[in-house]
Amino acid sequence: MLNMKKIIAIFILSLTVNFAIAGQKDCAIVVMHGKWGSASSLGFFSSRLTDLCDYKEIELPWSKNRLYDKPYPDAINEIHLQVNHFRSEGYKRVLLAGHSFGANAALAYLTIFDDVDGVILLAPGHTPKYMFNRQMNLSTLEQAQELIKNGRGSEKVNFVDFNQGRTESQRASAESFYSYFNPEGLGDMSRSAKLIKKSVPILMVVGTKDPLFSTAEQNIYLMTPKNPYSKYIVVEADHGSTPNISVSQVNDWIATLPK
Repeated sequence: MLNMKKIIAIFILSLTVNFAIAGQKDCAIVVMHGKWGSASSLGFFSSRLTDLCDYKEIELPWSKNRLYDKPYPDAINEIHLQVNHFRSEGYKRVLLAGHSFGANAALAYLTIFDDVDGVILLAPGHTPKYMFNRQMNLSTLEQAQELIKNGRGSEKVNFVDFNQGRTESQRASAESFYSYFNPEGLGDMSRSAKLIKKSVPILMVVGTKDPLFSTAEQNIYLMTPKNPYSKYIVVEADHGSTPNISVSQVNDWIATLPK
């Protein structure tokens, strides 16, 4: 027979486990930063998410620290690992929330995986087709394509990165560069919107001072599969301030999602 100390210990452990289960939220959000950002770039936004959801901010290959150290498909797999981690922890619903390049990645994710319950696109950004049409990195795209074709995709290439009117000289493997800057690849948000595997609720928030304000709804949002919970919101904000300004609307939208 168990002695009294063991019985008490088991009882306390049971109470602790039950309390943890009861206190756990049923929803979790993978939060993804924009170009040249970091895992903490969206700290103000993330810390004010609805009480219904926990969250995890992750650092991805387009951060200032990493600068395209892995190709785009690897970045999608990093997001997928966090989604799986949340599922393993027992969350019933897992959402993606991305700002700028992070929103680009959320759309790209939906073309490969169908295991999330909703997506929040905050001021979507990174437009390889825009850069291509303005002849940015044309020779580098050709060089990278040739290197990849010849099995030399790991070799480095020099290119110019563009972010909200700013340019920076960068260097990355041909494979990595091409995966992000190919105008017909994963980085093209219109293409991704058309190739989404499964209809899920999508919230897109765009600011009136955002460079994509006049085209985002038509070229991205309306291309996504119809869903009764999807919504397009306009806020008085520029590209960088959209997440913080829209946090109350994001919370309200999350509260409307089916449980």
